[in-house]
Amino acid sequence: MTARTTPSSPPSRPGGPAGGGPADRSRSAIIWAWEWTKSIVVALLVWFLLRTFLVEAFRIPSGSMENTLLIGDFLFVNKALYGAEVPIIHARLPAVREPRRNDILVFDSVEEEGLKVVKRLIGMPGDTLSMEAGQLYRNGQRVDEPYALHSDPHRSEDPVQRAKMRDWQVPHLVQRDTASYQPDLQDWGPIVVPADSFFMMGDNRDSSYDGRYWGFLPRANVRGRPLIVYFSYDQNSWKSLPFLTAVRWGRIFTQPK
Repeated sequence: MTARTTPSSPPSRPGGPAGGGPADRSRSAIIWAWEWTKSIVVALLVWFLLRTFLVEAFRIPSGSMENTLLIGDFLFVNKALYGAEVPIIHARLPAVREPRRNDILVFDSVEEEGLKVVKRLIGMPGDTLSMEAGQLYRNGQRVDEPYALHSDPHRSEDPVQRAKMRDWQVPHLVQRDTASYQPDLQDWGPIVVPADSFFMMGDNRDSSYDGRYWGFLPRANVRGRPLIVYFSYDQNSWKSLPFLTAVRWGRIFTQPK
């Protein structure tokens, strides 16, 4: 009987599929790097689009909106609601709706370029506004403001700040003699809000650098509205590492109103 033999497989050649030579390893590294690069580029593009047109993070740096917003609150701001700005060409996308009275707005400062500010919308175009002994009046009617904090209702400003208030308010003053007009933090007006502008004030009325000092806010400066508090901690806590040990759990995922 003749024995049958099975031909053995030829030995692998250097650089072949079984050998994984330098050329194949180099090709694999290039493919791996390209896939990671594409993933990173896509992630950055998505982040840029979301930040530009939909949502942006914002941190509360001062107490001017207490007790509605606190120092140490971190917010997501809805930029699409009032129409996000398109970079470079500075055009606006269509707004879902226009700002309304009592909306909390995030906007570009009228005095300092690059600074974002958050205040409450108190006056719309055409509204007549005034304050008497710290009480706000709109179109001749006393305004109920449950959100307003009056920690120092008798506070008065220095002559320099009062002169600054007078300079911008006089052109918009109605029903008063401009020659004898001397506004103060708690007593001013009546003034009329011009077209395409808003009047903004902080909820912490006695400790807020707001429209009473710098005037009206152009509609073009509006950037968005706080959507949700996604993190909050007490920066003045006596505890060490307050961002871990002094978290305000009750404020997380709340919506400012």
